[in-house]
Amino acid sequence: MHWVLAITDRVLTWGLVGVGVGMFLESAYLPLPSEVILPFAGYLVAHGRATFVEAVVVALVGSLFGGWAGYELARYGGRPLLERWGRYVGLRPHELDRAERWFRRHGDGAVLLGRLLPGVRTYISLPAGVAAMPRGRFLLFSALGALPWTVLFTYVGWIVGQSSGTLSHLSHLFAAAAGVAAVGWLVYLWRHRRAR
Repeated sequence: MHWVLAITDRVLTWGLVGVGVGMFLESAYLPLPSEVILPFAGYLVAHGRATFVEAVVVALVGSLFGGWAGYELARYGGRPLLERWGRYVGLRPHELDRAERWFRRHGDGAVLLGRLLPGVRTYISLPAGVAAMPRGRFLLFSALGALPWTVLFTYVGWIVGQSSGTLSHLSHLFAAAAGVAAVGWLVYLWRHRRAR
């Protein structure tokens, strides 16, 4: 997955802007995991390239814009769009049924809790969009759910950044971790497509 490594490495060299772009891409269903991007934000804090609040705000805004893009896509494309293209991001019809039932049962809480859970956090925007959840409420509950995740992983990066080497060395390490995560994601998609 050379292209994923190249993209992630490039995004991470952009500093805080790269954190926002990376979080947008992650929330817009591309294989750049927040578990890689957010610790990098913390690393920038540890080395004086951003304050902790700046890093969290930029990451959170990027994540919200990415989730909002997915929400709008699902809202205007509806269930037919998700059924046609969802398999490319690992979303099968029965999984969409389950997500919609869960969303109908929990409403706002589904978005709040979903943004806290690995694997679910990226996809929760889709049933919210299909259900036409009010935009303001979607963004509010997305922000409330994403905030603890963002703070936690940024803090982990800050701790690691206080005892690690140069930014160049660490950005290559984060890019490699993103590549491994992307390969895992693609294997997961491939296995689910074969299981259909």
